[in-house]
Amino acid sequence: MVDIVSRSDWGARAPRNRQTVGWGSRTEVTLHYSEGPTSQSVRSIQNFHMDVRKWSDIGYNLLVDEAGVAYEGRGWNTLGAHAAPRNVQGVGICFIGRDGMTPAAKRTVVELYDEACAKAGRTLARKGHRDVSSTSCPGANNYAWWTSPDFRDIAGTNTEGNDPLIGLRKGSKGEGVKALQVLIENAGVKLTRYGVDGGYGDETAEGLRKVRASVGSEAKRGYGDEVTGWAYAQLMTAVARKQGGK
Repeated sequence: MVDIVSRSDWGARAPRNRQTVGWGSRTEVTLHYSEGPTSQSVRSIQNFHMDVRKWSDIGYNLLVDEAGVAYEGRGWNTLGAHAAPRNVQGVGICFIGRDGMTPAAKRTVVELYDEACAKAGRTLARKGHRDVSSTSCPGANNYAWWTSPDFRDIAGTNTEGNDPLIGLRKGSKGEGVKALQVLIENAGVKLTRYGVDGGYGDETAEGLRKVRASVGSEAKRGYGDEVTGWAYAQLMTAVARKQGGK
């Protein structure tokens, strides 16, 4: 389950109105890009949609930044304004930036897609904005990746600027997992059954979830199943606090 920054946490304005859509009506997940700099804030996108386009709220259901952090837009079950005439059918996810998504952003989009399919109880289609409207969105490279049968094969997990722990998940094995397990224990959660064995199983996943909870994450079930960018940041915060005696 993806840890999503809530509307209140990013300072959202109240919507003028909202309309609920049930999962029975959802058939696809539609990818967008904001076509602006990656420094755009979610609030600035909301302001543009509400003040310039005169929409009732930010158009997208969810947004993802270049670091792979997910943000609540209108939310899973609210009618969006992102891909007319298929706003009822589509859950709209927007990459904050232009064509050429980062590996971290791609991983989070895939996680959100998987969560949407789980909520719907079936496999949803993957579409780009250009599939339903006359537009270049979400960009040629982003579209090619998203609609490819190999969309889960995301290169660049260990490219410069990405910590090698980010992207590890249940089932991963090796030295990277050992490093993760050491950090979990350094954060104050002991892996008493298997210890530092290099295997990312239930104990490691639960350990990471507990670490995230210790620094204020909602940390629901499944929040330790993968080291997302947000999870990694919370892990390192917990380690720093433990080492500092806080």
